[in-house]
Amino acid sequence: MTTSERTDLADLIGAAFADPSQLERAETQLAVEEVIDGLDRGELRLAEKASGEWLVHAWVQQAILLYFRLRQLETWQVGQFEYHDKIPLKHDYARLGVRVVPPAVARYGSFLEPGVIMMPSYVNIGARVGSGTMVDTWATVGSGAQIGRDVHLAGGVGIGGVLEPPGARPVIVEDGAFIGSRCIVTEGMLIEAGAVLGAQVSLTASTPIIDVTGNEPVTYRGRVPARSVVVPGTRPRQFPAGEFEVGCALIIGQRTRSTDRKTSLNQALRDFGIST
Repeated sequence: MTTSERTDLADLIGAAFADPSQLERAETQLAVEEVIDGLDRGELRLAEKASGEWLVHAWVQQAILLYFRLRQLETWQVGQFEYHDKIPLKHDYARLGVRVVPPAVARYGSFLEPGVIMMPSYVNIGARVGSGTMVDTWATVGSGAQIGRDVHLAGGVGIGGVLEPPGARPVIVEDGAFIGSRCIVTEGMLIEAGAVLGAQVSLTASTPIIDVTGNEPVTYRGRVPARSVVVPGTRPRQFPAGEFEVGCALIIGQRTRSTDRKTSLNQALRDFGIST
């Protein structure tokens, strides 16, 4: 899709989002369908990295929201399973080069690169999952989330989605990251390349992520620096009723070259005495 074609689509989508009555026009409906089809084929994406920074395409988020308005509820029978929803499921996985273990589900409008493995899990519309990535059992990838290549989303991981307000950054997990069992990552968090989250780390935009490897703590919010090893933590906070411990995350080290291979990531965590 050319830059000019994208601009034309963005203009149509933006106008319809501002004035929903335009959804009655065939041209607008076709534009919405074209955006969702482009997402499904991987020709468009909701967010992408340019010049080292992540850029969010608000008009793509708007197109997904408009698509929800256009679609009607339907019932589908898949073997013994029945679904009643507005958005169809992806299909033709053999041609796509994706392994999907029953009863894993990916919605139409998400994109899975060749080599993705989905254990029983869920990938929502607008999300993108890179090649070599494992979406493990009962892991969920929310709407619009961007998951890089050679990532491991371990069992029960919850990757939050975001479509509103348009322009809000989705959760982004860059290449080579390892997200441990039962981790929760929401509110547009950026997990930079090669980072490792130990089991049950919970991150939101406001969660303090404290690097405790130096003489003085260094606090981050909204992102986990590349190659960091992160575990759950707590810190004291004063309330009217007294002092209590509240959640945070602790950076306790950096991955070494010997743990770069995905098969060695469990050992990377064990080296710091933490669970996966």
